[in-house]
Amino acid sequence: MDYRGYKISQEGNRIIVRNIKDFDPVHTFECGQCFRWIRQDDGSYTGVARGKVLNVSVDDGVLILKNTDLDDFKNIWFDYFDLGRDYGKIKEAIMKDNTMKEAAAFGWGIRLLKQDIWEALISFIISANNRIPRIMKTVGAISKVYGVELEMDGKSYYSFPEVDKLTQSSIEDLEVCKGGFRCKYILNSSLMISEGDISLGNISQMDTDMAREELMRFPGVGPKVADCVLLYSGTKFDVFPTDVWVKRVMEELYFKRDAGFKEIQKFAGSYFGDLAGFAQQYLFYFARENKIGT
Repeated sequence: MDYRGYKISQEGNRIIVRNIKDFDPVHTFECGQCFRWIRQDDGSYTGVARGKVLNVSVDDGVLILKNTDLDDFKNIWFDYFDLGRDYGKIKEAIMKDNTMKEAAAFGWGIRLLKQDIWEALISFIISANNRIPRIMKTVGAISKVYGVELEMDGKSYYSFPEVDKLTQSSIEDLEVCKGGFRCKYILNSSLMISEGDISLGNISQMDTDMAREELMRFPGVGPKVADCVLLYSGTKFDVFPTDVWVKRVMEELYFKRDAGFKEIQKFAGSYFGDLAGFAQQYLFYFARENKIGT
């Protein structure tokens, strides 16, 4: 069948999507935007998202999704992998200088995943002052303790828990998941949502500044974490998540001098406009992999 320009077929529990462009699983799953996708021995990636377990691989422009069907592709995965967006046009628009040309070419296969905003919130609270392998372990442990068990190929996987599952927990119980000082942030954020203090469903209706401020009401959420939540949930694309390392990268690649966080944010908003989030991801991945700013 032809679906929005893609040639799609189902073979058993696999969906085959042809005519895929600008999608490399290594770039997409290892660019720092997600923590539930694990590389397999055959180079594919297995992960859990939207309460489903899925195996993903791309070979010569053919996307293979294992453990799913056509309905889930249309209702979940098409949106989750942002397959309706032309990333070629995005790269064209942001390649305004040699640095961006190099960064976009290096991470050509990055796609911004549209993750669940609740999972993104807790995941990036955990990410503060933390390394990716440890973040992945903590998010995985929380899912195993509080999530729903799923199965694929005889192996068990676990969905990210619903809000009410975490509100029924305690800081002591959460500490089993190795979240450290962030455990109290996780529990208190869960309670704020459960008690109706903040509605994550309303965030997308706000302008970017208001949405950021609303997310920063959660304990453990500063401007950088808030921007990550907005960007990696597909809620806002005009944000430019900036931590100390991204600050050094921008100083080295663009400013050639010390620059403040607000100055960097203002520059990114003016220079990249509504595509600032995409530009940040290409730059972040390029700089990290090439050890720029370290």
